[in-house]
Amino acid sequence: MRIAVTGSSGFIGSKLTKALQKRNHCIIKLDIAEGMDILNFEQLKNVPEFDACVHLAANSFVPSSYERPRDFYHLNINGVINLLEICRKFQARFVFSSSYVYGSPNYLPISEDHPLNGFNPYSETKIIGERLCENYFRYFNVPSIILRPFNIYGSGQNPKFLIPIILEQAKTGKIDLLDPNPKRDYVFIDDVVEAFVKAVEFENKQFVQVNVGSGKSHSVSEVVQIVNTLYYNKLKITYANNKRINEVDDTVADISKISKLLNWQPQINLTDGLTQMIIK
Repeated sequence: MRIAVTGSSGFIGSKLTKALQKRNHCIIKLDIAEGMDILNFEQLKNVPEFDACVHLAANSFVPSSYERPRDFYHLNINGVINLLEICRKFQARFVFSSSYVYGSPNYLPISEDHPLNGFNPYSETKIIGERLCENYFRYFNVPSIILRPFNIYGSGQNPKFLIPIILEQAKTGKIDLLDPNPKRDYVFIDDVVEAFVKAVEFENKQFVQVNVGSGKSHSVSEVVQIVNTLYYNKLKITYANNKRINEVDDTVADISKISKLLNWQPQINLTDGLTQMIIK
C-alpha cells in the first residue's frame, strides 16, 4: 500500500514510518524536512498518488498556542483542508491524529461520544480538524479514522513535556515540580505507533473516532514515585503546589472501541515504559 505520512520526521512519525516500511508499505514522506510544506497546496497537488494519508504534522505544544495562536490555527486547520482535498482527488483514506478534545471530562473513563470541549487554542484546532474530516466524509465521501491519543510518552519526545522533564531532573538527583495531583492516562509511544499501523491497514469506509490510551490514570506524584523507585529511592522530591490555569484533574480513556474495531490493546505499562526511557 502507498501511504503518505505528514510529520514523518517527528516523534510519532519517525517511528511509524519505520513500522510501516517493515510491513512492506511504500511511504511518501510529506514533511518539512523533506522539503514538503502541507500549507503549499500547489506543491501537494504534485505528490504521487497514495492509498492512505496519515496526518501527524501539527503545532502541538499547548503553552505555545497562547503565544502564537495564528501559527496554530493556520497550520493545524489549513493543513487538514489541503490534505483532505488531496485525499478526495485520489479517493484515499485519511488517518488523523487528534487530542485534547474532551476538556474537563463529565465522566470517567471518557468514551468517544463524550461532548467535545476545547479548553485552549490547540484543542480548538483539533476539534475543527475533526469536523472538517466529518464534513469531507459527509459531502465528498472521503473516509476518515480519527485517533485520539491521550498522554503519549517515550524516547524522543519533546523535552518540554512532563515525563521528559521528570527524567531529565532525575539525572541531577532532584525533582522539583509544580503540582503533584493532576492525573493522566499515559500511553507508551510503541503502543501508539501500533494503533496507527492498525488504523492505516483498516479498510475504513466511514468516519470513525477512537481513543488511544492505557485505560488507567496516574497522578504526577505516582509517576515521580515510579521514577524514584527506579533510582533506588535516592531522589529529593519537592512540589510548589501551584495549580495551572484550566488544569484538568483527571483523564482516563475508554479504549473498548479501538479494542473491538482494530483489535488493539496497550502492551507496555507505565513502569516498563519509564524503565525503557531511563535505560536509553
